[in-house]
Amino acid sequence: MGPYQILLIEDEEIIAGFIEHTLAKEDIQVTLMSNAESAWEHLQHKSTRVDAILLDRNLPGMDGLEFLHRLKRDPELHRIPVIMETAASDQESIQQGIDAGAYYYLVKPLQRELLIPIITEAANQYRDYCNLQETLNDNSRALQLLNSAEFTLRTLGEARLLTNALSQLFPDPKKVSTGLLELLVNAVEHGNLNISYEEKTHLLMSRQWHEEIEKRLRDPQYQERLVQVKFRREASRIVLTICDEGDGFDWRPYLEIQPERVFHLHGRGIAMARRISFDTLEYQGCGNCVEATVQLG
Repeated sequence: MGPYQILLIEDEEIIAGFIEHTLAKEDIQVTLMSNAESAWEHLQHKSTRVDAILLDRNLPGMDGLEFLHRLKRDPELHRIPVIMETAASDQESIQQGIDAGAYYYLVKPLQRELLIPIITEAANQYRDYCNLQETLNDNSRALQLLNSAEFTLRTLGEARLLTNALSQLFPDPKKVSTGLLELLVNAVEHGNLNISYEEKTHLLMSRQWHEEIEKRLRDPQYQERLVQVKFRREASRIVLTICDEGDGFDWRPYLEIQPERVFHLHGRGIAMARRISFDTLEYQGCGNCVEATVQLG
């Protein structure tokens, strides 16, 4: 799909220049807008492709928070990840951004070692989402007759394939697909491959995450582990159970997006699945099984 396309909305020339110069070294293409009104007009062109938005919180005219609210209300644009820049690191400001749908916060002065991996991860996740949507279609109505099924998977590629198929069993495939992929990826990388939260942070910062995933999939300690997925259609709901062969984890801090984790590179998947994709999300036992439901009708 070519280089990442980033929309930068920043009115301070020095900061904008630093960001453009930093991203250009990584072959990331930047479109600069000095105000939110111009950026909004830019996004209205259907040919415009944007993988992530880097947004200054304090802008002349329409400020960053107002722009974020408007973006998240737009059915065509609301999935684009927005990384907010701010000079204010107080909890109230951060919480406002989280509630409005900010993907991440960067506190000024910006640090290059954070800027690159954050933008790369946000753009990667958005492209994954777009790829999933392209594969979902209305030609699989026969799958709606399926009442129960069991699947096993081992790799992230298989997780994406199963997400494509399983999403189409739900009333709103696009809504379910994002959260479902997050749960399956968690089961593979954190569950079966035993990559801790802290390890993933380090791997993302050093851009070695994909290499480590492939390395552990070949490791005899992990290579036989499988994720089991069970699908069940009931009269009033669809129930999905996902179990891995890992040691489990304390899932409770991840059910909501916490302000103290908004500066982390990851850790939002479970909360987003619970908030956007499923009506209920409950972890069981030691945390290596999760049950997600969608109400019918």
